[in-house]
Parts: sequence; C-alpha cells; structure tokens
Amino acid sequence: MVSEEAVLVLGESPFHATHLTSSHQLGYVGGEWERDVAFGGYKVPLAGDIAAGQMLQNVRGVSAERRERLIEVLDIEPSWRLHQVSDGQRRRVQIAMGLLHEFKVGSGVLLLDEITVDLDVLARSSLLDFLKEETETRGCTATHIFDGLDDWPTHVAYLSGGEAKICAPVAEVPSLKDAPRLLEWVEGLLRADAATEPEAKPPVLEADSVTPWSRPWNNGYASGTLHSTIK
Repeated sequence: MVSEEAVLVLGESPFHATHLTSSHQLGYVGGEWERDVAFGGYKVPLAGDIAAGQMLQNVRGVSAERRERLIEVLDIEPSWRLHQVSDGQRRRVQIAMGLLHEFKVGSGVLLLDEITVDLDVLARSSLLDFLKEETETRGCTATHIFDGLDDWPTHVAYLSGGEAKICAPVAEVPSLKDAPRLLEWVEGLLRADAATEPEAKPPVLEADSVTPWSRPWNNGYASGTLHSTIK
C-alpha cells in the first residue's frame, strides 16, 4: 500500500482520502472499457447490449443541463448500443461518464490518461474546448494532455524517479520556450530519462515458479489465451 506521505493531491493522500473522489474534487478518466476473458484473450472491450443514453441517464446527482452538454460536445447518439459501436464511439461514452459530475468551484484535479486516443479530429477539438472552459470557469486542473496543444497549457509538471523535476508556469521553463513543439520537448525529457534508467530485470513468469511435483491450483493455466503453466 502506498504510504500517506508518498503522494499528495490538494494537500491530502489520494490513496487514503476517499472523500476526494466522492466529493468530485479529484477525477480520473483513462484506459479503455475492457477486460480479460479466460481463454478468450486480453483487453476484450466491454460491450454490453445497453443504450448510451440509458447509461448516462442512470448516473445520479447530475444536472440534465450538464448531461445534455456532454452529449452535444462529444457528439453522442443516445440510441447507440454499446455492443454495436466503434471503439471511438465507445470511448466518447466513457469520457462522458467520467465528466458528468461537476467539479467543485475553485478546486479540482482531473487526471486524463490518453483519453483522446480513439477520438476523431472534431470530437477531440470539442472535448478540449470543454476542458478549457472547465479550467477557466470552475478552477479545475486538467492533466496529461500535450499532443498538438502548444498554446493550451499554463503550467507544466514533470515527475521522474519519484521527484518533481519541473513544476512551474510555462513562461518560466527556458528549455520549453526554446523547443519547436511541446510534444518534442516532452519526448526529449522522456528519452533522456530512458537513457539513464538501469536495465530492467526480466520478469519472473508464473510458469517458472511451478515445480514438477506441485499441484497447479489454477488447473494449469494462467490468465490469457491458453497460457499454460505446466512444463
């Protein structure tokens, strides 16, 4: 378990202060709606036969005005059935679900982990305009977006090795001002870090830990597609 002092968000430990998320001061949207299915494969999309509008309607404590705004911003058709939509359409519904609750005015942190991956140009542009409005009118901080947004961020923070190497307004970072693009600046930092990282040790597979005379409690299979643990 992460110690309470390891990471602080809004002055509190996000791993212990659960009220940060329940009060909508801290939000996270990332990854895809997917699961691992035994003997079926990894990252199988969650695709239940349910309407997108029904999913959004069933979230409590949300104003109808905000719900309709997100449906418009992300160009969601309420009649979409999630088992019939594309990856990009499913991603739009996921993002809308994550943004339905309003952040507290004056404080809020929204962690966005590569959420624009499956969005087309128009949906992405509309979403970023919405997020900019949230930061300006509600005082929310949105993170993890930089590709193609050279004029968008006001501050940058770079974490490496458990330390904040850079945390300052954009105008106070000389190396960023000299870079042709924000994306290239970030890439340079990541490549420099990768060059100094110690060589990773090869992972120990579950199959390597099974002795010839031990009883395989998992019936001889690890998670994934026919991944045998018996040699």
